[in-house]
Amino acid sequence: MKRATVYLQEDLHRALRIKAFEADKSISALINDAVRVALEEDVEDLTDLEARRREKPVSYHDFLKGLKDRGRI
Repeated sequence: MKRATVYLQEDLHRALRIKAFEADKSISALINDAVRVALEEDVEDLTDLEARRREKPVSYHDFLKGLKDRGRI
C-alpha cells in the first residue's frame, strides 16, 4: 500500500468516521472502496464510449423519425 495525505472537509470526515465505526472498517478502507468504485465507473463509461464510436451516425431528422415511428414521441 502507498500512503497519501488527503484533506477532507470537516463534515465529510465526521461522516466517514461514523460510517467507518458502523461498518467496522477503517476510513482508509472506505476511501479505497469509494475510489475503486469511481474508477470502475470511469472504465465502464470509456468502454461504452468506445463501443458507441463504431455506431453509424444518425441525422437529427432520422433520429426524430425513429422516435415517432416507435411511438416514443
